[in-house]
Amino acid sequence: MSWALPLRQMPFWASPLPLGRVTFAVSLELLRCYPAGIRRQIRTRGKPLMNDNRNDPDRIAAVMREHVEMMNSSVPWGNEVGFEVTKIERGHVWGRQPWAENLVGDPDTGVIHGGVITTFLDNLSGMACTSAMTKLRFVATIDLRIDYMRPAEKGLEIIGEAECYRVTKSVCFTRAWAYHGTRDTLIATSAGTFAINKPRFGSQSPQGKTEV
Repeated sequence: MSWALPLRQMPFWASPLPLGRVTFAVSLELLRCYPAGIRRQIRTRGKPLMNDNRNDPDRIAAVMREHVEMMNSSVPWGNEVGFEVTKIERGHVWGRQPWAENLVGDPDTGVIHGGVITTFLDNLSGMACTSAMTKLRFVATIDLRIDYMRPAEKGLEIIGEAECYRVTKSVCFTRAWAYHGTRDTLIATSAGTFAINKPRFGSQSPQGKTEV
């Protein structure tokens, strides 16, 4: 479709490319670890970013919340269309997609292109998956079903909400909603499955397993 961005510009959680080729500044900082046996923490500007409390189920979501501004500014796709994450909780992410003339799919009505909404929900869902896990893992979309309820209205921003309601060893399951103002004005809903990527960075344990 005409909306599709080059793969190198896709958000990190939707891209099939290796993380090293994805322009996302915080990803490398989040994945940098100290050798096994040493207190693991990722540092940015001299401040601890992630502590060694691996039993804290909210630690990944907390890191994402602390660096949400960096995440918003570091994703090329987000900068291009104005996408913004507004709130993060464990397994739950909210965002906003402003209306813009260059995102219109039908010039006669001014309705925003459906591909923008699809990508919006896809990215929020991927982030919800990452925030739901106790270890830092990124995901890739396996399947995403979108049901459109009504066209988005001209000039109004779209609110998005995504929930990761189940995490297995290899797959996450999500549902998401796009609406104006409240869910009473639903524009679209989605249901998705996401593959959990194996870590590519980190230290090696004595058994040869990567630890993140």
